[in-house]
Amino acid sequence: MFSHVVIFFTDPKNPKATDDLIAGCEKFLRPIPGVLTFHVGRMVPSHRPVVDQSYQVALNLVFPDKKSQDDYQVHPMHVEFVETVFKKVCVKVIVYDFA
Repeated sequence: MFSHVVIFFTDPKNPKATDDLIAGCEKFLRPIPGVLTFHVGRMVPSHRPVVDQSYQVALNLVFPDKKSQDDYQVHPMHVEFVETVFKKVCVKVIVYDFA
């Protein structure tokens, strides 16, 4: 198993950024082959100080192996997502990959 976790920080000047980002993930990323588990959603507020609440959207993908994730990264739909959605609504991203 290979996990790919993406933490998105949306543009605070764009009130639709979070909704547009989630819709873009659903449209462009969910259909890409090779993904075993796809979950995108908004940050959930917490009273616990250990919970990071500085981001707006997280994406959690699970692949069968690293090669599947590598193929996903260059898939035309992923490239289109980066160019047409991500670059328009995000100011920062952090990625955590682990196997």
